[in-house]
Amino acid sequence: MLDLELRHIPRPVEFRATGTGLGVLTGYAAVFNRYSQNLGGFVEQVDPGAFTKSLSDGVPVFARFNHEDNFLLGTTEAETLRLFVDGTGLAYEIDLPDTSAGRDVKVLAERRDLQHSSFAFRTLTDDWGFTPEGFPLRTLLGVQLVDVAPVTNPAYRDTSTGLRSLATHLHIGIEQVKEAADKDELRSLLTNKDSGAHGDGERRDLGQVDNHLTIANLRRRIEILAP
Repeated sequence: MLDLELRHIPRPVEFRATGTGLGVLTGYAAVFNRYSQNLGGFVEQVDPGAFTKSLSDGVPVFARFNHEDNFLLGTTEAETLRLFVDGTGLAYEIDLPDTSAGRDVKVLAERRDLQHSSFAFRTLTDDWGFTPEGFPLRTLLGVQLVDVAPVTNPAYRDTSTGLRSLATHLHIGIEQVKEAADKDELRSLLTNKDSGAHGDGERRDLGQVDNHLTIANLRRRIEILAP
Protein backbone atom coordinates (compact mmCIF):
# COMPACT_ATOMS: atom_id res chain seq x y z
CA MET A 1 0.00 0.00 0.00
CA LEU A 2 1.36 3.41 -0.97
CA ASP A 3 1.84 5.95 1.82
CA LEU A 4 -0.88 8.53 2.38
CA GLU A 5 0.20 12.15 1.97
CA LEU A 6 -1.58 15.40 2.84
CA ARG A 7 -1.20 18.85 1.28
CA HIS A 8 -3.07 22.09 1.87
CA ILE A 9 -3.62 25.46 0.21
CA PRO A 10 -4.58 28.80 1.78
CA ARG A 11 -7.82 29.52 -0.07
CA PRO A 12 -11.09 30.52 1.63
CA VAL A 13 -13.92 27.99 1.81
CA GLU A 14 -17.25 29.37 0.59
CA PHE A 15 -20.75 28.57 1.84
CA ARG A 16 -23.83 28.86 -0.38
CA ALA A 17 -27.39 28.58 0.94
CA THR A 18 -29.79 26.41 -1.04
CA GLY A 19 -33.53 25.81 -1.06
CA THR A 20 -33.14 22.44 0.62
CA GLY A 21 -30.71 21.03 3.14
CA LEU A 22 -28.07 22.91 5.08
CA GLY A 23 -26.40 24.37 2.01
CA VAL A 24 -23.36 23.77 -0.15
CA LEU A 25 -19.68 24.13 0.72
CA THR A 26 -17.22 24.94 -2.07
CA GLY A 27 -13.48 25.38 -2.29
CA TYR A 28 -10.27 24.33 -3.99
CA ALA A 29 -8.45 21.32 -2.59
CA ALA A 30 -5.40 21.89 -4.83
CA VAL A 31 -4.05 24.62 -7.11
CA PHE A 32 -1.95 23.70 -10.13
CA ASN A 33 1.62 24.80 -10.81
CA ARG A 34 2.05 26.67 -7.54
CA TYR A 35 5.00 26.00 -5.28
CA SER A 36 4.33 24.74 -1.77
CA GLN A 37 6.18 25.91 1.29
CA ASN A 38 9.54 24.31 2.04
CA LEU A 39 8.77 20.65 2.81
CA GLY A 40 12.14 19.83 4.29
CA GLY A 41 14.70 20.71 1.62
CA PHE A 42 12.35 20.73 -1.38
CA VAL A 43 9.18 22.37 -2.61
CA GLU A 44 6.32 20.75 -4.48
CA GLN A 45 3.80 21.57 -7.18
CA VAL A 46 0.76 19.80 -8.63
CA ASP A 47 0.66 19.18 -12.38
CA PRO A 48 -2.68 19.94 -14.13
CA GLY A 49 -2.97 16.26 -15.10
CA ALA A 50 -2.32 14.89 -11.62
CA PHE A 51 -5.95 13.97 -10.90
CA THR A 52 -6.99 12.91 -14.42
CA LYS A 53 -6.75 9.14 -14.02
CA SER A 54 -8.14 9.07 -10.48
CA LEU A 55 -11.22 11.05 -11.51
CA SER A 56 -11.77 9.26 -14.82
CA ASP A 57 -11.56 5.87 -13.07
CA GLY A 58 -14.25 6.94 -10.60
CA VAL A 59 -12.10 6.20 -7.56
CA PRO A 60 -14.23 6.78 -4.42
CA VAL A 61 -13.30 10.05 -2.70
CA PHE A 62 -14.46 11.31 0.69
CA ALA A 63 -14.95 14.77 2.13
CA ARG A 64 -14.04 14.76 5.82
CA PHE A 65 -13.64 17.88 7.92
CA ASN A 66 -10.00 18.02 9.04
CA HIS A 67 -9.61 14.56 7.44
CA GLU A 68 -11.31 13.00 10.44
CA ASP A 69 -13.45 9.87 9.96
CA ASN A 70 -15.98 11.10 12.53
CA PHE A 71 -16.58 14.29 10.52
CA LEU A 72 -17.79 12.87 7.22
CA LEU A 73 -19.37 15.54 5.02
CA GLY A 74 -19.91 13.77 1.69
CA THR A 75 -18.76 11.13 -0.79
CA THR A 76 -18.43 10.95 -4.55
CA GLU A 77 -20.24 7.61 -4.56
CA ALA A 78 -23.38 9.20 -3.09
CA GLU A 79 -22.82 12.31 -5.24
CA THR A 80 -22.92 14.45 -2.11
CA LEU A 81 -19.34 15.38 -3.02
CA ARG A 82 -18.60 16.63 -6.53
CA LEU A 83 -15.12 17.27 -7.91
CA PHE A 84 -14.13 19.48 -10.83
CA VAL A 85 -10.84 20.29 -12.54
CA ASP A 86 -10.49 23.74 -14.10
CA GLY A 87 -7.69 26.10 -15.03
CA THR A 88 -7.02 26.89 -11.38
CA GLY A 89 -6.97 23.46 -9.78
CA LEU A 90 -9.12 20.78 -8.19
CA ALA A 91 -12.40 22.25 -6.95
CA TYR A 92 -14.89 20.53 -4.68
CA GLU A 93 -18.57 21.02 -3.88
CA ILE A 94 -20.21 19.39 -0.85
CA ASP A 95 -23.89 19.09 0.06
CA LEU A 96 -23.55 19.57 3.81
CA PRO A 97 -25.29 16.88 5.88
CA ASP A 98 -27.68 17.67 8.73
CA THR A 99 -25.28 16.25 11.29
CA SER A 100 -23.28 17.84 14.09
CA ALA A 101 -20.24 17.96 11.80
CA GLY A 102 -22.25 19.46 8.93
CA ARG A 103 -23.84 22.11 11.14
CA ASP A 104 -20.50 23.03 12.72
CA VAL A 105 -18.85 23.41 9.31
CA LYS A 106 -21.76 25.52 8.07
CA VAL A 107 -21.37 27.96 10.97
CA LEU A 108 -17.59 28.15 10.58
CA ALA A 109 -17.85 28.72 6.82
CA GLU A 110 -20.50 31.42 7.23
CA ARG A 111 -18.20 33.22 9.69
CA ARG A 112 -15.31 32.75 7.23
CA ASP A 113 -13.28 30.90 9.85
CA LEU A 114 -12.32 28.26 7.27
CA GLN A 115 -9.45 29.68 5.25
CA HIS A 116 -7.70 26.48 4.12
CA SER A 117 -8.48 23.30 2.23
CA SER A 118 -6.52 20.10 1.90
CA PHE A 119 -6.36 16.87 -0.05
CA ALA A 120 -5.13 13.42 0.89
CA PHE A 121 -3.53 11.27 -1.79
CA ARG A 122 -1.18 8.47 -2.72
CA THR A 123 1.48 9.28 -5.30
CA LEU A 124 1.43 7.22 -8.50
CA THR A 125 3.86 9.26 -10.61
CA ASP A 126 6.14 12.16 -9.76
CA ASP A 127 9.21 13.89 -11.14
CA TRP A 128 12.12 15.83 -9.70
CA GLY A 129 13.90 18.93 -10.92
CA PHE A 130 14.59 22.49 -9.82
CA THR A 131 12.78 25.80 -9.46
CA PRO A 132 14.17 28.69 -11.55
CA GLU A 133 16.09 29.66 -8.40
CA GLY A 134 17.71 26.23 -8.25
CA PHE A 135 15.75 24.82 -5.30
CA PRO A 136 14.82 21.10 -5.43
CA LEU A 137 11.32 20.67 -6.84
CA ARG A 138 8.99 17.68 -6.76
CA THR A 139 6.14 17.66 -9.29
CA LEU A 140 3.11 15.45 -8.63
CA LEU A 141 2.17 14.09 -12.06
CA GLY A 142 -0.36 11.43 -11.09
CA VAL A 143 -2.03 10.75 -7.74
CA GLN A 144 -4.75 8.53 -6.33
CA LEU A 145 -7.10 10.96 -4.66
CA VAL A 146 -8.46 9.80 -1.30
CA ASP A 147 -9.97 12.75 0.50
CA VAL A 148 -10.68 16.48 0.17
CA ALA A 149 -11.44 18.63 3.16
CA PRO A 150 -11.79 22.08 4.64
CA VAL A 151 -9.25 22.24 7.46
CA THR A 152 -8.67 24.44 10.48
CA ASN A 153 -5.04 23.43 11.02
CA PRO A 154 -3.18 23.78 7.70
CA ALA A 155 -0.10 21.87 8.79
CA TYR A 156 1.86 19.73 6.38
CA ARG A 157 2.06 16.36 8.06
CA ASP A 158 4.92 13.92 7.63
CA THR A 159 6.62 14.63 4.28
CA SER A 160 9.04 11.69 4.48
CA THR A 161 7.18 10.02 1.60
CA GLY A 162 8.50 12.75 -0.68
CA LEU A 163 12.03 12.01 0.44
CA ARG A 164 11.50 8.30 -0.21
CA SER A 165 10.34 9.21 -3.71
CA LEU A 166 13.57 11.15 -4.23
CA ALA A 167 15.62 8.19 -2.98
CA THR A 168 13.88 5.97 -5.55
CA HIS A 169 14.45 8.57 -8.26
CA LEU A 170 18.17 8.75 -7.44
CA HIS A 171 18.57 5.00 -6.82
CA ILE A 172 20.10 5.58 -3.38
CA GLY A 173 19.13 4.77 0.19
CA ILE A 174 16.51 6.77 2.07
CA GLU A 175 18.91 7.39 4.95
CA GLN A 176 21.32 9.15 2.59
CA VAL A 177 18.51 11.36 1.34
CA LYS A 178 17.29 12.15 4.87
CA GLU A 179 20.83 13.04 5.92
CA ALA A 180 21.16 15.37 2.93
CA ALA A 181 17.80 16.97 3.75
CA ASP A 182 18.89 17.57 7.35
CA LYS A 183 22.01 19.32 6.04
CA ASP A 184 20.07 21.24 3.35
CA GLU A 185 22.05 19.39 0.66
CA LEU A 186 19.31 17.87 -1.51
CA ARG A 187 20.37 20.08 -4.41
CA SER A 188 23.82 18.46 -4.34
CA LEU A 189 22.23 15.03 -4.69
CA LEU A 190 20.08 16.14 -7.61
CA THR A 191 22.94 17.83 -9.44
CA ASN A 192 25.29 14.86 -9.05
CA LYS A 193 25.60 13.39 -12.56
CA ASP A 194 26.10 9.92 -11.13
CA SER A 195 22.79 10.07 -9.24
CA GLY A 196 20.54 9.57 -12.25
CA ALA A 197 18.82 12.89 -11.68
CA HIS A 198 19.37 14.11 -15.24
CA GLY A 199 16.90 11.85 -16.94
CA ASP A 200 18.93 8.64 -17.13
CA GLY A 201 17.26 7.13 -14.05
CA GLU A 202 13.90 5.43 -13.95
CA ARG A 203 10.86 7.49 -13.14
CA ARG A 204 8.67 6.26 -10.31
CA ASP A 205 5.50 5.10 -12.06
CA LEU A 206 3.14 2.82 -10.17
CA GLY A 207 0.20 2.56 -12.50
CA GLN A 208 -0.45 6.02 -13.92
CA VAL A 209 -1.00 5.70 -17.65
CA ASP A 210 -0.42 9.30 -18.68
CA ASN A 211 2.81 11.13 -17.86
CA HIS A 212 1.17 14.58 -18.05
CA LEU A 213 4.45 16.44 -18.57
CA THR A 214 3.83 20.19 -18.71
CA ILE A 215 5.79 22.64 -20.83
CA ALA A 216 7.30 24.00 -17.62
CA ASN A 217 8.59 20.53 -16.72
CA LEU A 218 10.15 20.11 -20.15
CA ARG A 219 11.81 23.49 -19.94
CA ARG A 220 13.27 22.63 -16.55
CA ARG A 221 14.67 19.37 -17.95
CA ILE A 222 16.28 21.25 -20.86
CA GLU A 223 17.81 23.78 -18.46
CA ILE A 224 19.19 20.98 -16.27
CA LEU A 225 20.70 19.18 -19.27
CA ALA A 226 22.25 22.32 -20.75
CA PRO A 227 26.01 22.69 -20.10
